[in-house]
Amino acid sequence: MYEQAKELLKKYYGYDDFREGQDTIIKSVLEGQDTLGIMPTGGGKSICYQIPALLLPGTTLVISPLISLMKDQVDALDSLGIPSTYINSSLTYKQVEKRINEARLGKYKLLYIAPERLESEEFFSLLQSLEVSMVAVDEAHCISQWGHDFRTSYLSIAPLLEKLSSRPVLSAFTATATPEVSTDIVKLLSLRTPNVYIRGFDRPNLSFTILRGENKKRLHSPLRGSKQGSGRDYLCCNA
Repeated sequence: MYEQAKELLKKYYGYDDFREGQDTIIKSVLEGQDTLGIMPTGGGKSICYQIPALLLPGTTLVISPLISLMKDQVDALDSLGIPSTYINSSLTYKQVEKRINEARLGKYKLLYIAPERLESEEFFSLLQSLEVSMVAVDEAHCISQWGHDFRTSYLSIAPLLEKLSSRPVLSAFTATATPEVSTDIVKLLSLRTPNVYIRGFDRPNLSFTILRGENKKRLHSPLRGSKQGSGRDYLCCNA
């Protein structure tokens, strides 16, 4: 199945091979193993659940914290020809009903929702009528940071999934996780003997230069004339 994953990567994303860390995470998910992936921003976390979603039967449920993030993801998938949609509070009741009915008919491979949606009886009824092969929790650090008080719906993910006739594979992804937060994610999602993959956070394409004691007017020169980076690379510090 991994070779099929590489074929889909080439077909939809135009890459010949996965980035470092993506391959092991994707293999883990395809083997039906609960998985926590900690990768830097821009490291390709989304592909780690989008590619398996195309190979696994039924629908993959993606739990995302922000409406704007859901829309960006679905717009990008639509442009690639990957059937996906989202259900959130930006939609009217009729739009939600339409998408739920389409999901029942198997129209979508990926369905994006906020954690609060799981507490809706109507939506949970939909889940029970779908073949949900995987649940992917994007920005999973929110479970630890928000789940205890601000967005307690995150704490309902694990118990609700246990109520399904067949528990799906559970995967979680974040770019922000200390060892304590990672432990929290595993505990609060009730991940079963998960494979945990941590890729370094170094971003070699980013650099920072601090100019101390410089005249602020003179900053125009490096901001305009630097060939080594953009103006956003410069921070003035007069302390």
